[in-house]
Amino acid sequence: MSKYQIAETKTFLKLKPTIDKKLYIKIENFVYPQLRENPYYGTNIKKLKGTFEGYYRYRVGNYRLFYLIEDEKLIIAVIDFKHRQNLYD
Repeated sequence: MSKYQIAETKTFLKLKPTIDKKLYIKIENFVYPQLRENPYYGTNIKKLKGTFEGYYRYRVGNYRLFYLIEDEKLIIAVIDFKHRQNLYD
């Protein structure tokens, strides 16, 4: 199985400086490698429904990392990162 590439969107890149450094290190060292292998399945991965159909979210403690999967290009587009209290607004 081919590995996926991670692409951080402009929206995510604007948020990046506000993310706690330790949390971002966890994303880079643990979350991204797992998503590169299999972005569809995992204990912290959930496929979203309704308005957000097509999106996936990865649970990182009290935060959620939202992403889209572009299979034809083998790219994972990281869209957003929010605290669970502020989800979906």
